[in-house]
Amino acid sequence: MWVRSTMAYRTSFLIMTLGNFLATGLDFVAIALMFTHIGELGGFTLDEVAFLYGTTSVAFGLADLALGTMGRLGQRVRDGTMDTLLVRPVPILAQVAADRFALRRLGRITQGAVLLGWSLARLDIDWTLDRALLMPVMLLSGGAIFGALFVLGGAFQFWAKDASEVQNAFTFGGTTLLEYPPTVFGKELLRGVTFVIPLAFVNWLPALYILGRPDPLGLPAWIGFAAPLVAGGCCAVAGLAWRAGLRAYQSTGS
Repeated sequence: MWVRSTMAYRTSFLIMTLGNFLATGLDFVAIALMFTHIGELGGFTLDEVAFLYGTTSVAFGLADLALGTMGRLGQRVRDGTMDTLLVRPVPILAQVAADRFALRRLGRITQGAVLLGWSLARLDIDWTLDRALLMPVMLLSGGAIFGALFVLGGAFQFWAKDASEVQNAFTFGGTTLLEYPPTVFGKELLRGVTFVIPLAFVNWLPALYILGRPDPLGLPAWIGFAAPLVAGGCCAVAGLAWRAGLRAYQSTGS
């Protein structure tokens, strides 16, 4: 329904998608301007940073397109409209994901894909079979990890009622973090996003293997191939949290 209503005003849709494309690309423009004064950032060239930026933008864009509406869940819990979803014979998670589905978010995915293609054309990567296979696996696993974070944030709002900013700190904040080389951050932060909240498996660890670079924490090169397992574990945890949140939901009675 939301897609049909969006496509009823195609010019508006194209303008909104283009706006999303340009707005999300401004971050990389700032990085590119930084490289007019420096040759490397944390030992990474502009092409390699573009590779990190493109992979995280595509992965996050996929999750944002499918589950970006989770931020509105707190509003539904507060005003009691969550009750209307509970009486429909459709999974609650699917209804929340489809609520006000915004196709304009394709702009972020397109922008990330363009930048990723540009970086791949400029980088001298030794394309072995495992590296070629790791590329799509990295993007899909990264999208699943971000998707799990969206669901965890939504589940948390059943208790917190208004915690969309907390969710944004891990989703949008995590995206910004992963756009930069891991070598510019402290090892405590790297350990946190590797072993506690495994954002490093979105793109850092697989990308280091594809680019042929060592891990700052000294982890083995094959650790990047664990991204699908990590994504599966994150989705399982998010699913359990979602079910617990639904059980804890208390209607406003309105």
